Amino acid sequence: MTDVHVRSYAGRTALVVDDDPDVLEQIRLFLERLGFRVLTGESQAEGEALIEGPAPDLCVFDLMMENHDSGFVLAHRLKKKHPLTPVILVTGVAHETGYAFDAATAEMRRWVKADAVLDKDIRFEQLAAEIARLVKE
Repeated sequence: MTDVHVRSYAGRTALVVDDDPDVLEQIRLFLERLGFRVLTGESQAEGEALIEGPAPDLCVFDLMMENHDSGFVLAHRLKKKHPLTPVILVTGVAHETGYAFDAATAEMRRWVKADAVLDKDIRFEQLAAEIARLVKE
């Protein structure tokens, strides 16, 4: 992890759901370093249960877990219950399928229900920049 200069998110909660324990741990540690209290899940089902709680300040969901669309399902359910909570999808789908998508346009964000889409080979500077853009003071 790099030492990027970012603001503190102390008192904020992040929800991270990823079936890859290594990626989950890396993201958790990075978000905790930024000051977030981090709740984690390792499956779509665990993510769905966590969404039923109070609104987090940020969500980071893996796209493909036990189902190819697990991250989409989580994003849709989260946005239905907490429409203002920012969602970042992380995915390796472009590497696996050759199909790339993003959340660059309003139309894609409406369809994907994510505010940002990042490659699974996460660059933490990029993650920090997206968090700064999405999580308001």
